Amino acid sequence: MVLQVTVETKELSRTFKGQDKPVVALDKVTISIEEGEIFGLLGPNGAGKTTLIKILTTLLLPTSGEAYVGGFNVANESNEVRKVISLVSGGETPGYGILTSRENLWFFSQLHGLSSSAAKEKINRLFKDLKFEEYANTRMSKLSTGYKQRLNFARGLLNDPRILFLDEPTLGLDVLTSKKLRGYIVDWAKREKKGTVLLTTHYMAEADEMCDRVAIIDHGRILVCDSPLRLKEKLRENIIMRVEVSSVQADFGFLEKMAGVVGSSQTRSIQTDTTTLKIMVREERIFSEILSKLEQQKLKILSVNKAEPTLEDVYISLCGRGFEDQAEEKADA
Repeated sequence: MVLQVTVETKELSRTFKGQDKPVVALDKVTISIEEGEIFGLLGPNGAGKTTLIKILTTLLLPTSGEAYVGGFNVANESNEVRKVISLVSGGETPGYGILTSRENLWFFSQLHGLSSSAAKEKINRLFKDLKFEEYANTRMSKLSTGYKQRLNFARGLLNDPRILFLDEPTLGLDVLTSKKLRGYIVDWAKREKKGTVLLTTHYMAEADEMCDRVAIIDHGRILVCDSPLRLKEKLRENIIMRVEVSSVQADFGFLEKMAGVVGSSQTRSIQTDTTTLKIMVREERIFSEILSKLEQQKLKILSVNKAEPTLEDVYISLCGRGFEDQAEEKADA
């Protein structure tokens, strides 16, 4: 069975005007996504994920290159593209605050041209599927962040899209709500059978759990694209260790210069005054030298554990660093 390519870009680039020189947001991006696939686009903030989503959903024109969604060119067939897609963004206001959840969905159903009976049936099903029937008559402004995002998903699925674009869909949500929405996305794609999803995220576990394939993007360039399993398998030749030390102020810059260190990342916790280092090396013997340098800084080593490869480790192996936006743990996390 030959699957149809539903999203495709060819040498796609986008630049913006900067103060001193043009800013390159996308640099000759070429990807293809098959029908029914959940495809993840991973990268830190500023990597170009949202710019790509905006181009594919006809909200932004490319500077050069081509992009096709559902077989239509996003630049000159935008009206046809919009008929087969939907976009859900994390942190986006899902409607009008003075309207109830049901009234908001009814309003958007009419924009999509649904008949009264079809709209009513669709809205009731979405309330049930997303498990917020009890909030159907609650004003949108009174909903919690989690239920606002459920309403956002419901709005995005009203038109039965062939291709669903999700831009950081669980941003700012609690762990339980995020898990429920991830499960719903996977169920939706399987239920629709030909429902295609393009997910952008900087949450590695989210992509690992949901995606058939992932592409890692940094500074506007696609670095690698494959299934999560195959990407992680390629790291088996390296050794990954997680080291927790009792300080958030220490200097770990020496790791960037050490021979044999493939890359490293650090997560700092203000609450516990600790830093967790994830260090990838080519040979295990290098760790004794690393531990010695940490001890020279008068750091107390709390734990040392070997770790299994993750998608973030794939990123570290390519870029030599972790995601900067995950380097410090927020006080309210």
